[in-house]
Amino acid sequence: MMRLSMVLLALVVASAMVLVHSQYETRRLFVEHEKALKEAARLDTDLERLTVERRAQATPLRVEQIARQQLQMRNPPPGITQYVTATGASTASARQAAQ
Repeated sequence: MMRLSMVLLALVVASAMVLVHSQYETRRLFVEHEKALKEAARLDTDLERLTVERRAQATPLRVEQIARQQLQMRNPPPGITQYVTATGASTASARQAAQ
């Protein structure tokens, strides 16, 4: 009877140790999960900020200002400008539409 009591006591102590370890791991994983959620929220905020910043940097007016000021680019004079028209393509599509 004494041996059975000792075995049962050892099993209860082992079960308690497993329970304590399980609760510890649960808390540790919960804290880690919360940190990951905070990091995800921070990254989402950074993504939104960078997207807005990229849109602001890529506006046509800003690109033109940088081209003029920093790169000293100018519009070409009309004398050297060649314009290409797609007259052949438009007449072919008009013929197809008429048929």
